[in-house]
Amino acid sequence: MCLVVGRIATRPVRPHFPKSSSSRHIFTRHASQSLLNASYSKTLLLPKTSFPLWVNSAQSESLFKKKTCEELYRWQAQNVHGPLFVLLDGPPYANGHLHIGHALNKIMKDIINRYQVSTGHKIHYHPGWDCHGLPIENKALQELKKDALSLAPNVIRAAAKATAEREMKTQQEEFEQFCIMADWSPQTTFRTLDHDYEIRQLQVFQRMVDQGLIYRHYRPVHYSPSSHSALAEAELVYNDDHVSHSVYVTFSLDSQTTIASTALREVLAEEPSASLLVWTTTPWTLTANMGIAIHPELIYSFVRSSVKEGALVVAKDRLVALEPIIGPHEVIAEIKGADLVGAQFRSVFSPIHPSGSMSAKIIAASHVTSESGSGLVHCAPAHGAEDYLAFRALGLLQGPTDIICHVDDAGKFSPGVAHVVGEEAAQALVGQEVLKGGNKAIIRLLESIGSLVRVQKIKHRYPYDWKTGEPIIVTATSQWFANLDGIKDDALHALKDVQFYPPSSRNRLESFVRSRSEWCISRQRVWGVPIPALYHTPTDTAVLSSESLTHILRVLSERGVAHWWEGPVEDFLTPELPANFAGGPEAWRKGTDTMDVWFDSGSNWSTLSAPTGGRRHRADVCLEGTDQHRGWFQSQLLTSVGVSSGQSAARPVSPYGTLITHGMVLDEAGKKMSKSLGNIVSPMTIIHGGKDKKKEPAYGADVLRLWVATVEYWRDMSIGPTVLAQCAESMRKIRNSARFILGNIGTTIQRKHFVPVERSELGLAERFVMNELYKLDQTAAEGYANYNFPKVMNSLTNFANITLSSLYFDIRKDCLYANDIQSVERRAVVTTLAKVLDSMTSVMAPVLPYLAEEIPQYSPRRALSGCDPHAEQDMTSLLRMRSVVLSLLEKARGDKHLKSSLEADVDVILPIDISVRPYLLQLIEREETFLKTLFIVSDAKITDEGSPGAGSFAWSYVSSMDIPDSDLELAIRIRPASSSKCPRCWTYTREEQHDLCPRCEDVVRRLD
Repeated sequence: MCLVVGRIATRPVRPHFPKSSSSRHIFTRHASQSLLNASYSKTLLLPKTSFPLWVNSAQSESLFKKKTCEELYRWQAQNVHGPLFVLLDGPPYANGHLHIGHALNKIMKDIINRYQVSTGHKIHYHPGWDCHGLPIENKALQELKKDALSLAPNVIRAAAKATAEREMKTQQEEFEQFCIMADWSPQTTFRTLDHDYEIRQLQVFQRMVDQGLIYRHYRPVHYSPSSHSALAEAELVYNDDHVSHSVYVTFSLDSQTTIASTALREVLAEEPSASLLVWTTTPWTLTANMGIAIHPELIYSFVRSSVKEGALVVAKDRLVALEPIIGPHEVIAEIKGADLVGAQFRSVFSPIHPSGSMSAKIIAASHVTSESGSGLVHCAPAHGAEDYLAFRALGLLQGPTDIICHVDDAGKFSPGVAHVVGEEAAQALVGQEVLKGGNKAIIRLLESIGSLVRVQKIKHRYPYDWKTGEPIIVTATSQWFANLDGIKDDALHALKDVQFYPPSSRNRLESFVRSRSEWCISRQRVWGVPIPALYHTPTDTAVLSSESLTHILRVLSERGVAHWWEGPVEDFLTPELPANFAGGPEAWRKGTDTMDVWFDSGSNWSTLSAPTGGRRHRADVCLEGTDQHRGWFQSQLLTSVGVSSGQSAARPVSPYGTLITHGMVLDEAGKKMSKSLGNIVSPMTIIHGGKDKKKEPAYGADVLRLWVATVEYWRDMSIGPTVLAQCAESMRKIRNSARFILGNIGTTIQRKHFVPVERSELGLAERFVMNELYKLDQTAAEGYANYNFPKVMNSLTNFANITLSSLYFDIRKDCLYANDIQSVERRAVVTTLAKVLDSMTSVMAPVLPYLAEEIPQYSPRRALSGCDPHAEQDMTSLLRMRSVVLSLLEKARGDKHLKSSLEADVDVILPIDISVRPYLLQLIEREETFLKTLFIVSDAKITDEGSPGAGSFAWSYVSSMDIPDSDLELAIRIRPASSSKCPRCWTYTREEQHDLCPRCEDVVRRLD
C-alpha cells in the first residue's frame, strides 16, 4: 500500500477522488496507516542472515571439501585417543566409472565412520581396490589390439597393471565427490596389486597349505569357455531365460552280460530287447556317459511303445507325464530300482561305433527323483558334481584317467571324442563349441542312428560367467582347491559371534557356507597373484609345500611377484627338489595358474592388526551388497578361519564383528538399471547435473547422501527424478529451518545483546521444544548405533517440519520480531533456537557434512540441556486445545469473518463450581499468558462464565473438549478481537487512543 500512495503522490495528473468526504477521509486514513506501518517496520527484529536457502553446490562443496574429508580423517587419526573403530573396506573392482551402487555403499560406510568420530572413536578406514582378474586383463588386451596367445605374460601383466592404475585414479576422483572422510594417499589405501598386499596374500595361502587345506585335483568344475578359466560359485550369475535343447534318448540294456537280479533276468527272458529312456538338457555330455543312475526305492516299468522297438524302461511314477513323449503304451513288467543296479548297458552311440562303446553300469543314487525326466539319470562324472561324487563314493574313480572327458579348454570337442563316436562321426564334432554347434551336431547324430526319441527347447535357469555374460559349462580339469569340509564347522561357529544387519542375512551367509565342501581357487589367467606350484614335467607331479613356499616367498618378497613370470625356474627350486626327482632344473616348470580374485580380496583382513585391549575382531564392521554373501563376506571368513583353524585350543574367530548388507539399487519402476533400457542413474550426474540442467539438476553431494540415508537399504531400493526431487525438497526444508534460526540469532546486533537464559526462565513452548530436541538426540544416537539411518533422518525431518516450522516458529515469530531484544521471553526463544541449531547440526553431520560445515559459519554454537518430560506432557495437553482453536478459526475463515487468525480472540470458559481443579485447568491457568502465542491470536483469556452463551459479538464459534480425569468439559470460544490492530506487530492489542500496543510502545521508546 505504501507503494500505491507513493505513485499517487508523484503522478503529474491530479488523481480522481470520490466526491464523498467520508470516502476521502477513509483513503487518507489508509494512506497514513500505510506510512505508519512502514515506519514501524524498521523497529521490528526481522530475520537477517546471509545463509542462502538455495546454494550452488559446486561452490559450497569446494569450500568445505578438504576440511571435512581428508583433513578431518587425518586430524582424528592424530588427535583422537578414544576406542578404535575399524571399518574394513570391501574393495570395489577397478574397472569403469562408479555407478549408483558404489555411491550407496561408500556413503553408508562414511555415515558410520563420521558418527563414530562424533562419539569419540578413533577411526581406521583404508579404502581399497580389487585390481586383478579377467575384465582388466581383457581391457588391456583390447587396448594392445593383440591376442593373448601372441604375447608374453609380462607384457600382458604390465598392460593390465597400467589399466588398473588408470581405472583406480578415475574411481578415486569420483569417490572424492561423495564427500568421503578418508585419506586417499597410498599409505592409507590398499590395492590388491600392491607388493605388500600380494605378499600378505601369499602368506595367508602358505598358512592354509600348512593346515593341509590346499590340494590339486582333476574333477568337474564350473568352467567359462569365454574366459578360458575355471570359476567359483561366487563368480556365477544365473539367467532364468536360458534356452537349452533337451533330449530323450535310449540306451540298450545288455542282456548278454551276467545279471545278478532274478527279477530282471525274468523280464529280459520275456523281452530281451529293452532300452533305458533317459532325459538330459546337455546332449553334448552324452559322449562322456559312464553310467545311468536310478533310485533303488522307485518302481520301474517296462513298457511297449511305438517310439522304440522292444521295451522302454521308465519310472512308474513318470508314465503319465511321459505320455506325450512315448505315446500309447503297454506295461509288461514292473521291478524295483534295486533290481536294476549293476545291470550293464551299451553306449547311446553303439550303433555307429560298437567297439569304442564299452558297456557301463546302472548305479543307485539318492539324488534321482520321479519329479522330472524319466526317473533315470545320465551320468557323466566329468560334467556333473553329483555324478562325480556318486562315482567316487562307489570307488569307480581312482585317478584322472578314469574320467571320460572330450572337451578342451576352449569349450570345444577334442579329438578324443572319436573313441566314442568313431572317426567319421568325430569329423562333425571336433573343434565345435559344445554349447553351440557341438550340441546341434550331437542331436543330429543321435537322430541319424535312431537313439533320439524326442528333442525339445526348454527355458530354464542356467549359470553364466559374471564378467563375460556368457554361459558356462561344467567340465573336468586339473585345478587347485581349498578343502572347506575341514573348516566349515569352525566357520559356522565363528559366525555365532557376529551381529547381522538385517538379522535375516545371517541365514543367507550360513546357508552358503554350509553348502560348500571345497573352493576352486585356481584360475587360468595371467593377471593375478600366482599359485606358486612347481611341476616336475616328466611325471606331471605338482609340488606345493610349506618348504617350497617359504623359499619362493622369500624370492618374491625381494624381487616382486612379477618375478614368478619373468625369472627362471632355477630361482624357485629348493636344493631338495632336484635331489628327489629325476632330471635337473630343465625337468621343472612353473605353474601358470593364478588365484581366484575372491582369495585376493578375501585376504584383506590380514592387513589389519590382531585385536587387542578387549577387542575381539580385527574389523568392527564390514558393509557390502547382498551379493557378497556368496563372495567377499564368505572368502574373508574362510581364509581367516582356514589360517587359524587347529592352531590352538580356542576355536577361530570371525575377522569381522558386524556384517551390514544392503540391497540393489533399481530405477523408479523397480527395474534393474541397464544401458539398453536407458534407465541408468549416474551419481556424478546427481551431483553435477546433466547436460540439460532443468531435467537433471545439479543436486550436490549432500542430496545424494540424503537419499542414501533415507532409503531402507536392507531391501532393494529405487532412485530416479521423482525420488531425487523429493530428497532435494527435504534438504530445502532442513536448510529453511536452519536459515530461520540463523536469521533470528545470527545477526550482529542480536549477538551483541544476546545473553542466554537459565533453564528456569524457559517458557512452556521452549521447554517442550527442548524436550522434543532431547528425544531427537536420543533417537539419532540409537539409529546411528544400530545403522538405522532412515530412522535418524525421518526423526530429523519430522522435527524440522512439524515441531519447528509448523508449530514453534509459527507461534514464536511475534515474540522474535516484536519483543524487546533484551526481554527474558525473547532471550529464552533465542537460547532455545541456538540449542536447536547446535543439536540439529550434530544430528545431520554424518549424513550432510557439507551443510553441517556451512551452518557454523553463520552462527556460534550454544549448549543447554534438553530433557524435560513435564514440558512434553504439558505441551501435549495444550496442543489438544490448539487443535480445537485452529478448527474454529478455519470455520470462521471459511465463513469470511476473518482472514488472519490475529483478528480473533479466544475465550477459555471454565465449568461452574469446580471443587477440585484437574491437571488441565491448573495447566491453562499457569500458562494463560502463553495461550495467545500458542493459538496465534491477539488475546486469549480464561473466564468462568460457566457456559459460552450467545454474547454480544458480531460473530463467534464455540466448541468443547473433555477435561481428563473428570466428567467435566472445557468450552472454547473464538470471537472478533476486542482491540484495534497495532501497525507495528499487527496484533489486535492496541487501544483506540494509542498509536501502538503497549508492548510496541515500550520497545519503540527504548529504541528512541
